[in-house]
Amino acid sequence: MTERAVSRRRQALFLLFFLPGIALSSWVTRTPDVRDQLGLSTGQMGLVLFGLSVGSMIGILCSGRFVSRFGTRPVIALGTLLIIVGTAVIGAGSAVPSASLVTVGLCLFGAGMGGGEVAVNVDGADVERITGTAVLPTLHGCFSLGTVIGGSAGMAATAAAVPVSWHLAVVALAATGILVHAMRAVPTGIGISISAAPSTPAPGPGPGPGPGPAQRPGPRVWKDRKLLLIGAIVLAMALAEGAANDWLPLLMVDGHGLDAAMGSLVYVGFAAAMTLGRFSGTYFLGRFGRAAVVRASAVSGAVGLLLVIFSDNAAVAATAVLFWGLGASLGFPVALSAAGDSGPDQTARVSLVAIIGYVAFLVGPPALGFLGDHYGLRSAMVVVLVFVASAILIAPAADTRDRATAAVDVPHPTSPSTEDR
Repeated sequence: MTERAVSRRRQALFLLFFLPGIALSSWVTRTPDVRDQLGLSTGQMGLVLFGLSVGSMIGILCSGRFVSRFGTRPVIALGTLLIIVGTAVIGAGSAVPSASLVTVGLCLFGAGMGGGEVAVNVDGADVERITGTAVLPTLHGCFSLGTVIGGSAGMAATAAAVPVSWHLAVVALAATGILVHAMRAVPTGIGISISAAPSTPAPGPGPGPGPGPAQRPGPRVWKDRKLLLIGAIVLAMALAEGAANDWLPLLMVDGHGLDAAMGSLVYVGFAAAMTLGRFSGTYFLGRFGRAAVVRASAVSGAVGLLLVIFSDNAAVAATAVLFWGLGASLGFPVALSAAGDSGPDQTARVSLVAIIGYVAFLVGPPALGFLGDHYGLRSAMVVVLVFVASAILIAPAADTRDRATAAVDVPHPTSPSTEDR
């Protein structure tokens, strides 16, 4: 693959992370309006969000098999298309109004996120391997940038009382244009396998070959203690991010007495903190190493959650959301890079940790609605706080290589000239 083709592919992946960020934040900022239009309680809203969990699990469970059989490109295309269709259906459900239709839309959205984004992460790990440069933190930064832009537009639409259906229809139309443009630069033939078939280890102590259809990792990948600890880190930090994406506007409205527009503004602040953390992450990784960065991130996230949950001052809680966002920003991408460096079968390791992350990100938060219905959303977030605090203790698992090489979060890079696909 030529240098120009790799550059175009990297830019396409940036767009393919940017797009779901816009779509997700557009929905999130309108959750108070959708909840009111549907006339639902917090527990009933949790049932609607359960559609997101069901779709996510379907997408996540199918992603590895589909990527192994068809490669990343068709899985990315189908997953992103489902996100777009799901966004449009959510808008239609809010217009009817129909809780069932919104649930179906969230199911489609979740299936697209669960399947497509795992494939994009695998493709991003392959670009890291080819170029020898850190890509995943910036990719996830583009997702967060999308949430900032989508959240800002959603806040404006909320303040201007724009109907949810019109707002989400415009988002779906814009996302379609981004998808058509980006897919032109995504190559075919990138595949993985995460079956339990016997593995053929790569020679030497370093990671095995990059993404390719021939690699079939075995039970060793699923039983690797170091990899599972990395998975626990990404589970905690992805849950912290997903909880904010599902519940933060409602948390600020119901738990701290803000109006819907101000609740959306607080969410935009969270997304901005996430974006700042991810785009600055490469510098801090190179200077301090993965374990220190993960530990500092977990401390920041825990402090932010602690203040949001237990402070009765709305201004303090809103400010604490920035610490929550900074803390949640790097756990997911850093864990993915650490997984790729943790042993043979790089792509299967990345895929396994990505699956754990997306389960936490997409499936975990809707369950908080049932707790919120009984104890309030602020109390429900204690669960998230416990997970994030645990990441402080297991942060050393993220150091899978010498600190001297931490600035380049990829296994032994291969020159692009030798990777001409």
